[in-house]
Amino acid sequence: MRLRPKSGAVNPNPVAFVGNLPIDAVGLEETAQAFIDYCRSAERASAARPIFSTSLNGQVVSLCASDGDVARLFGNADSINADGQPLVVLSRLLCRNPLPARVATSDLFPAAARLAAQAGVTFYMLGGAEAVNRAAVERTLAAYPRLRIVGRRNGYFTREEELAIVSEIADLAPDILWVALGAPLEQQFTVRNLEALRGVGVVKTSGGLFDFLALAKPRAPRWMQQLGFEWLFRMLLEPRRLFTRYLVTNPHALYVLAREMR
Repeated sequence: MRLRPKSGAVNPNPVAFVGNLPIDAVGLEETAQAFIDYCRSAERASAARPIFSTSLNGQVVSLCASDGDVARLFGNADSINADGQPLVVLSRLLCRNPLPARVATSDLFPAAARLAAQAGVTFYMLGGAEAVNRAAVERTLAAYPRLRIVGRRNGYFTREEELAIVSEIADLAPDILWVALGAPLEQQFTVRNLEALRGVGVVKTSGGLFDFLALAKPRAPRWMQQLGFEWLFRMLLEPRRLFTRYLVTNPHALYVLAREMR
């Protein structure tokens, strides 16, 4: 896999399409290695703006199908990973280039951190509540002592404060900026600030990643993840917040995937 800014050139990587959105048909380790390779490349050093990398899951599929503004946000991404097992399963039935595996951000982060610690690639972690953000950074550094995290910031800030935060991140010039504000806020933030974040290598939107890193929320057992039932585990943990959302978005997402995946 090769990371590159979106242009008129043909995507050099195998992809599966959901509507007009190309999903990288590559595995977890290859994706993590591509992040590190890009951050150490001459292309990154001369790039006019960061790579915008994001992820697609059932909720996002439903959002993109029902909201053109959200679809355009994801259409701006240079790289999209499949963060949902149903995408993988359906792609094997419907796509010329099926997805080889799910690339969940919560699995991608430790793979990238391990490689980054070895290669000297730097991180910045933006998002989450203050206690969650701090704990996520502390636990990451405990697991990867050689990893350089050049800065962190919780995700509670106003649009008036955003300019100074973005300026600080640009000055620190991390190789990978992990933005965990939740969809579609994190995609809006990224698209709005790509030009101002020159000097950053890759901006990776991260959803609820920091909650998992900080152990503020548990992940589903591996067997539930592999069967595509992580959403059910999360719904059982937070039924008031998630029951209605999953009741509506999951059937809609399956319909959209069956209709549009190619």
